[in-house]
Amino acid sequence: MPFDVDAIRHQFPILRREFDDTALHYLDNAASAQTPQVVVDAVANHETTSRANVLRGVHHLAEAATQAYEDARRTVARYINADRVDEVVFTSGTTAGINLVAHSFGARLEAGDEIVISGLEHHSNIVPWQLLRERRGIELKILPPTADGCIDLARLDEMVGARCRLIAVTHASNVTGALTDVSRIVDAAQRVSAKVLLDGAQHIPHGTIDIQAMGVDFYAFSGHKAFGPNGIGALWARWSILEGMPPFLGGGEMIKRVTFERTTFADPPHRFEAGTPPIAQAVGMAAALDWIDDLDGEGVQTHLSALTERLLGGLHTLDQGRGLIKLIGPEGLQARLPVVSFVVDGAHPHDICQILDRHGCALRGGHHCAQPLMDHFDIAGTTRASLAPYNNDEDIDAMLNGLEDAMKRLL
Repeated sequence: MPFDVDAIRHQFPILRREFDDTALHYLDNAASAQTPQVVVDAVANHETTSRANVLRGVHHLAEAATQAYEDARRTVARYINADRVDEVVFTSGTTAGINLVAHSFGARLEAGDEIVISGLEHHSNIVPWQLLRERRGIELKILPPTADGCIDLARLDEMVGARCRLIAVTHASNVTGALTDVSRIVDAAQRVSAKVLLDGAQHIPHGTIDIQAMGVDFYAFSGHKAFGPNGIGALWARWSILEGMPPFLGGGEMIKRVTFERTTFADPPHRFEAGTPPIAQAVGMAAALDWIDDLDGEGVQTHLSALTERLLGGLHTLDQGRGLIKLIGPEGLQARLPVVSFVVDGAHPHDICQILDRHGCALRGGHHCAQPLMDHFDIAGTTRASLAPYNNDEDIDAMLNGLEDAMKRLL
């Protein structure tokens, strides 16, 4: 049965919106994906039937809320194939997950220990390690980008030495769409007994992963990029590491016993979930992951590959060999997500996106929280189109027509 994009689109009420009688063409999924009705319904159902605080209540609503919250944790564990459900820590998103590791795992590091990141990283996988450098005196090493916007893995041997304690890199770039060869990262880390953290924010919306087969030690992602609510995400960590990490935040729900003399902490994952958690958001994220898992994965991949090819071909046709449009990232369809970033010589990405907005096209223009990567390519920013299963040929054509209009106006 062929992939039915119309059936997918029907599940997203926002896609029926119009602006000044212009249809919405939403191509900003790498920033935030839209939410299907099934997720909206899951959150609404929880809030109207089971809203209460979790863990310590014994009344019916509290028990129902706790069950829903822990069921959501089981859904995340199943989606990533975690070995144990209690290896999943709920956070407010990828940023919070990486900061948790920087504080809790980082508390055990010493001056002179090394962490390796890459030049493709989102600021959320740069700044926490810089702050750790200030606190603990660790050294930060950078794997540079290649000319086509991938991580230069040829530099692994020189970057990963005996003092390396962690390699923290993106699973897939939010700018170039390039997928990271995780096996090579893991092999390099294991040679020196270092750990591996993956920023999975961009990758997780594209289907289930096998965290055990990948061999990494930490994996962080966000719900809002995976068709779920804002304000929720998850950090997975290998139990043998997680149980030895001190808590990051202190407060209610993460303790066993508190006196004025000392506090003993709960076992993971609750040790890392201080305060009232985002319960309804966790329920919504679980519904979103189930929604992704129910899709025809092969059909989605074929559909998105065809759209990406249509987009890349359209950019080439628009350029007409003039060298005005420059792709920032892989030129082909291999080892990439459907994220396409480009610059137009003589036109600022913000101006392009404003004109595209008049055509109903929602794209992202700027540095995408990856300023070091922009510096590497000596550009101020890019225009980025990022695709989801609900995108169709009309979205791509509207974007290309809008870009043609923008180039006529700006150049």
